[in-house]
Amino acid sequence: MSGIAIWITGLPGSGKSTVADAFKKAYPEFIILRMDELRKVVTPEPTYSDSEREIVYRALVYLAKTITELGHNVIIDATGNLRRWRKLARQLIPQYAEVYLRCPIELCMERERHRLEAHEAPKDIYKKGAAGWPVPGMVVPYEEPLNPELIIDTGRTSIRGIQRRIKRVIDKIQSLT
Repeated sequence: MSGIAIWITGLPGSGKSTVADAFKKAYPEFIILRMDELRKVVTPEPTYSDSEREIVYRALVYLAKTITELGHNVIIDATGNLRRWRKLARQLIPQYAEVYLRCPIELCMERERHRLEAHEAPKDIYKKGAAGWPVPGMVVPYEEPLNPELIIDTGRTSIRGIQRRIKRVIDKIQSLT
């Protein structure tokens, strides 16, 4: 039996890693695939070019597909700013769901300014975006999901509430198999 993949998508600073960590704490059988960690291995000196992003995101989708085929459950913690990458995951992974963390960019910027040093995400993302770096939602597009299984306003929903809502999505996926 294949595992489930949940892609948590949203702008940088929307709460993807926080949600992934809290969900994993409640459901330790899930494996978290973090784009920030994968990028450090695959592109240790990232350029964030279109071609580099294409390769890294396709590798992330392949990794999630392979792990779910082995029967493990996966949380994908990645902005995934282009729909085509999330669509590819949906095509390749039978038990797949997309969770969109909707958050105003101003709140994302505020959160990013106060991130803990232990956080794996690159620092000063929005400052770099203001200087012309290809930051999703600023310089390059962030394509909101068209039909995610779940949309969560992270400025208004508690972590416990988010956990419960994601668990309901998983229960629904499992009931269909």
